[in-house]
Amino acid sequence: MQKKNVKDIDVEGKRVLVRVDFNVPLDVNTGAISDDSRIRASLPTINYLVEHKAKVILCSHLGRPKGRVVEELRMMPVAQRLSQLIGLPVSIAPDCVGREVE
Repeated sequence: MQKKNVKDIDVEGKRVLVRVDFNVPLDVNTGAISDDSRIRASLPTINYLVEHKAKVILCSHLGRPKGRVVEELRMMPVAQRLSQLIGLPVSIAPDCVGREVE
C-alpha cells in the first residue's frame, strides 16, 4: 500500500488540517525567531494547498507550556514570519475549540 500525500487528494474548497512543526527557537531577549528553517520546511505543502484553493488550517505549538497559557510562547511571531514568507495574511485562532474557532 502506497502512502498518500497532499497531491493525491482533491483539496479545492476543502478545509485541510496540517500538523506542522513550528516549534522554532526564540531569542530570549527579544522574543524574535532566531531560526525559521522549520517554518520554511512547511512552505511547499502550504503553497501547494493555497495554489489549489484549499482552506489551510495549521496546527502547531511553541515551547512547552505544560497546559498553561504562557504569553512568551504565543504563536504570533510564527504567524507574522509565515505571512512574510507566503505573502498572505495569516490568522491565529483565539482558542483550539469553541464557537470563536469556527
